[in-house]
Amino acid sequence: MNYWLVKSEPDVYGWDHLVKEKEGTWDGVRNHQARNNLKAMKKGDLVLFYHSQSTKDVVGVAEVSKEFFQDPTTDDPAWVSVKLKPYKKFTEPVTLAAIKANVKIKELVMLRNGRLSVMPVSKPEFNEIVKMSKTKL
Repeated sequence: MNYWLVKSEPDVYGWDHLVKEKEGTWDGVRNHQARNNLKAMKKGDLVLFYHSQSTKDVVGVAEVSKEFFQDPTTDDPAWVSVKLKPYKKFTEPVTLAAIKANVKIKELVMLRNGRLSVMPVSKPEFNEIVKMSKTKL
């Protein structure tokens, strides 16, 4: 199993949207590195769901429910999507400030490449963020 982090603005497509839909298409990605990360996702992988812009916090864990396919928002075959479904909402969101302050996750890709919308997370990083949320998975 692999672990990931995806970022979205909560007013565009937030955790509540995913929960309401029960399964959502992660589309519209137009960065080659993020696209390659989507292609590497496997069904069953767990994904930290990060709200960017306004709240700047990880709010829950989603699960990859369908591996990559043609992005329905474009006819360009270079771009792909995956399907995600909600797995578990965090008891306490984990803020960007708390992530930056935690030396155990100082190498998190998000801290080195803040513009990337889809990125890998190591198992220890994933576990630490879940622990910080006070959530039992």
